[in-house]
Amino acid sequence: MRELREGVWWIDCGGVNAYLVDDGGTLTLIDAGLPWNRKTIQQAVSDAAGSLAEIDRVLLTHYDIDHVGTLAKLADLDAPVYVGRDDYPFVTGERAPPWRNHKGAFQRAFGWLTDPPAGPVEPVDDGDQLGSFTAHHAPGHTPGHTVYVSEELSTAVLGDLVRENDGRFVPSPYSISYDTAAVRSSIRSLAEDLPAFEVAAPGHGVPFKRGGSERFADCARQLD
Repeated sequence: MRELREGVWWIDCGGVNAYLVDDGGTLTLIDAGLPWNRKTIQQAVSDAAGSLAEIDRVLLTHYDIDHVGTLAKLADLDAPVYVGRDDYPFVTGERAPPWRNHKGAFQRAFGWLTDPPAGPVEPVDDGDQLGSFTAHHAPGHTPGHTVYVSEELSTAVLGDLVRENDGRFVPSPYSISYDTAAVRSSIRSLAEDLPAFEVAAPGHGVPFKRGGSERFADCARQLD
């Protein structure tokens, strides 16, 4: 686990990222890795806070096996889980992803590897405030994909809207997205609307500790 700035930690789960944030005394886990990343996340939380029981809330950027995988396996985790409204029924198990979409079919095929969280799950809408984080609906990678931005912490958790590749951000590609046109639209809109932030924390690749909003804006410009 590496500290990106005071109170913001990167949990490298090996190919996928989770984040732990001390948000004004409220301990927040953002995303939860693959099913077999349980020990990695347990150890990271133990190093920072003592135990999983200290986590006050979980924010999910979206439903995917590599972002929700450990939730049902973290036995001491008893915190509400928040996820974008359009991904909410996938996380709770109320509805399976659509098999007619190539990404939905992939999610559906591997859904048996994950179980719904034991605790409460709450849907999140665009503009919702969760501690210092504002939720920004950013569909395309998944229907309910959500980016979380804290002005107070100068941190944006970008999920899989973009990924870091060779020191720059690139958009989520067709192979793992529901709708790449929506991905591009979300990137452009957020590049215009988000406040400036230093830490840019993607779901895959290396997070940036400084100049995050500029790097995100560079990605948006490359789409033109």
